[in-house]
Amino acid sequence: MTESTSGYQSSSRISHSSSNTPERHSKPLVRPQHPMGIGIDFGTTNSATALFDGEKVHLVKLEQHSIVMPSATYIDKNFGIVTGQEAINSYIEGNTGRTVELSAEVLGEGRTTTGQIGDGGLPEEGSTEKVYGQSFVDGGQTGRLFRGIKRLLGGSDSQRLMVFNRPFRLVALITPLLVRIKKSIDQQSKSIAGATTKHACIGHPVNFEGQKENKNNAALSMLAEAYGYADFKEKTYFAEPIAAALSYLHDNPGEKKDKLLAVDFGGGTLDLCILQHRDGDYEVIATHGVGLGGDHIDQLLFKELLFPLLGKGERWKRSGEDREIETLFPFEQYEDLILNWAVSYMLNQNQYTTPVLKRMESGDEGAVKYRRLYDLIKNNYSYLVFQTLKDLKATLSYQTEARLDIPELDIEFTVTRAHFEELIGSAVLDFESAITQVLKNANLQPDEIDLVIRTGGSSLIPIIKQSLNQSFPAKVVEHDPFTSVAAGLAIADYYGLGSDESEKITQG
Repeated sequence: MTESTSGYQSSSRISHSSSNTPERHSKPLVRPQHPMGIGIDFGTTNSATALFDGEKVHLVKLEQHSIVMPSATYIDKNFGIVTGQEAINSYIEGNTGRTVELSAEVLGEGRTTTGQIGDGGLPEEGSTEKVYGQSFVDGGQTGRLFRGIKRLLGGSDSQRLMVFNRPFRLVALITPLLVRIKKSIDQQSKSIAGATTKHACIGHPVNFEGQKENKNNAALSMLAEAYGYADFKEKTYFAEPIAAALSYLHDNPGEKKDKLLAVDFGGGTLDLCILQHRDGDYEVIATHGVGLGGDHIDQLLFKELLFPLLGKGERWKRSGEDREIETLFPFEQYEDLILNWAVSYMLNQNQYTTPVLKRMESGDEGAVKYRRLYDLIKNNYSYLVFQTLKDLKATLSYQTEARLDIPELDIEFTVTRAHFEELIGSAVLDFESAITQVLKNANLQPDEIDLVIRTGGSSLIPIIKQSLNQSFPAKVVEHDPFTSVAAGLAIADYYGLGSDESEKITQG
């Protein structure tokens, strides 16, 4: 168990406002609202939970050997459900390396009549035919893995994900994770406070991903429903970057800086807030959030490093009616499914595999690339490749070069940090643009910021550190990249700072 022992000034208050929205609420930290504050950071990639007893932050052990749990749910053919690292292990064990075999799903039967009268004066018997739809079943699939569900919450309310011909709402995929978190909280809170609790402060990004109108409140409604099923009877909500700042201020009660910028760069979103800190009072004066995170960077790496090795940019020849036709291979038809590992098995349809097989017959150097593409499709390697890219990214955070080794596809080469930074240049520009925007929201210049609090797994990328250090020289501090939000949420819960369900999320 990890603990933070610094006290927090109970006379402080936090109010939330933005340059483009009215102030949301202002609650003084005069007395605790709960004997034990509980904070839950349900993240796109990982989740963490913390308890706060008024003095110490206690991080909850969610895995056997870790306080951080992958936000993963696995459902097997019998609809048995496991979560966290066990979910990932089950998926890898049952799916990686196997041959995928797709068949069209039978949606019903259709009966037709011939329209003829038979010898007995009765209509001739009609024929019965199977009706096939656009849904496909992977006959060898042992289970489905779901990660990054948080990224889907800002989409359609009616969105369903098919699991062995049974539609699952997003709420149903999130609830098992929260049930597990609740069990871990109960076990640890008994040892600290001698009782279990049914309340929690729930973290949320400044802006959820998605195109749905009013997406933030729609996403929170689904989260509220899932938390309710997990037996959290009292729920409040608090923006994740503000929670990270609150955690930092708890750990550093003597902090004298006036204007603080919190940068929470995680797996799915980049969330920013600027706080005014003065005489023990803390007011949020601007927020901003964009759909940019580690998952987006992983997709960039896949595109730039691996697509050329899988056939992107290659030409192919095929017979036309009166001549041979040569064009670029239509690789763009494969890209979206390759980059979405959860549904990449859909590439196992003749419309995708037949062109790849024909291109492999050419016997040239390009044929080797299409052999890799075929193996990727048939053996369901997309998730494995993404995990390898995540490992590469992590290694380049502390080394200047790393080996990308994917023996299943006969790929191995060295990637330098300089090349990596070049590949993710567009993401870095988006990051810097978001920093500029939150400063604009607050009507501040970079030199008016006194302290930058950097947190979140993607904030560990060296070029991101460098960008912040250049914009805010000698002002950037790293704060608990994977647990700061959970800790701040627990503190917010203890003092009753969160918004209740009737309040709306501020659009940043």
